[in-house]
Amino acid sequence: MISVKQLIQLTVGATLLWSAGMPVRAQESTGTPIYTDPPPRAVPLPSDRPYQRNPLATDFRVGALQSDFTGSLWVGSHQGLARINPATGVIQSRVNVPNRFIDAMAQDRVGRIWLGTFNGLVRVDPRINQITAQNFRLPSNRVLDMAIDGRGFLWVGTDQGLAMVSPDRGLLMTTLQELPGTSANALAVDQDGQLWVGTLSGLVRVDTASAFILNQVSNIPGRSVRAIATGPQGQIWVGTSQGLFVFDGKTGALLRSVTQMEGKSVTDIAFDTTHTLWAGTENGLFKLNPYNGAIVSQVPNLPSGNVLSLATDVSDKLWVGTTEGLAWVSLTTGRANTHEMFTNQP
Repeated sequence: MISVKQLIQLTVGATLLWSAGMPVRAQESTGTPIYTDPPPRAVPLPSDRPYQRNPLATDFRVGALQSDFTGSLWVGSHQGLARINPATGVIQSRVNVPNRFIDAMAQDRVGRIWLGTFNGLVRVDPRINQITAQNFRLPSNRVLDMAIDGRGFLWVGTDQGLAMVSPDRGLLMTTLQELPGTSANALAVDQDGQLWVGTLSGLVRVDTASAFILNQVSNIPGRSVRAIATGPQGQIWVGTSQGLFVFDGKTGALLRSVTQMEGKSVTDIAFDTTHTLWAGTENGLFKLNPYNGAIVSQVPNLPSGNVLSLATDVSDKLWVGTTEGLAWVSLTTGRANTHEMFTNQP
């Protein structure tokens, strides 16, 4: 026999099954309505939100600049990738890239443009303005800087070490993950074809043929290296949060500190064809005499004093990427002009 308790359970179960098969209507009373549609889904998902741009706070950072063999200038910003005519400033094209946060660029020997983003490498063919390769296996997808060595290989600095990529075959050739100082913040190839790497704890010189470490330099004021450039006489110029320093390109010995740059946070370094040194900092762009370290001038009227990237001798101009947009400096007058398509200024 069926007990009273079992009879109640069967009755309730049958009622629920019958209700599941009936259409649900919204209540017409003043109570809370019942909807047949599922609840709204949060877009993007919480795990994806760190990679989404805030539409209320447009980011005008220009983190990378690269001229190409056609004479164009590629502008990598946190708004994406654009190609402009540096003589007129006209935008020639925009390339839809998988990650808009571009902080490094390089041109390989056959003219392809490589982008370093928050999510790995992207290769763009300037002849067709299209992506031809992307998403390489790196020590980390956070690319900080890139350099082409004397053999044409692409060296990629990430926040978890170094990688060497074959630009032609698009293959990862080797990695150096046990890098002293861990993060490969800045890269430069010296006159002997070896790679200098600026890390969180100083300098590392790497043999580009074997990927072996040749020597290390520590105890640099500011420790963390933010910018490197090879000077016309073979010295290695290094920028840190505490100033600008010059090292011997073979031994790594500290030759001198640039007195007038002491205490300035140097973010990028570049030499033009006249051997003039340009140093971008968090508080302005400076033109220096590389032989005595004297500051020749400071460039006014940039979109922001916080300089992120430099490209020299592009259509007789120095191009400057800042945290608030793009500008170019006349190499004859020294005056800065803002590119209004890449700036937060009206």
